Amino acid sequence: MDDAELAQGRHFKRLAVKAARAADDKKAEDIALLHVRPVSGVSDYVLIVSVGSRPQLEAVEDHVKKELKDEGVLALHRDGRLSDRWRVLDYGGLLVHVMSPETRDFYRIESIFDGAKKVRWEKSGG
Repeated sequence: MDDAELAQGRHFKRLAVKAARAADDKKAEDIALLHVRPVSGVSDYVLIVSVGSRPQLEAVEDHVKKELKDEGVLALHRDGRLSDRWRVLDYGGLLVHVMSPETRDFYRIESIFDGAKKVRWEKSGG
């Protein structure tokens, strides 16, 4: 891995942690941040969060988008715009899944990335 790849990996880790904290700000639950690059070529990081309602889904999605936009990063793709159960934001090196608990249980996204390392995203001392 060269210096550019290392820098890009650190960049996406910082964005992933910021996205996890943004989801937490809007009371998302069961927040899982996974470093998936070693087990999958789909992305560097995957963030999966659960929400209890469509308004909360929209609030989490909007807040994540705002926080990352403040970093100068826009989603490359967005899926599930009309869904009240699952939205996906694709930032290239970071995929953000905002899901109802039932949808998350059904699709078991985490199992796709078996062996991926969980990343600590919580603020220390808080």
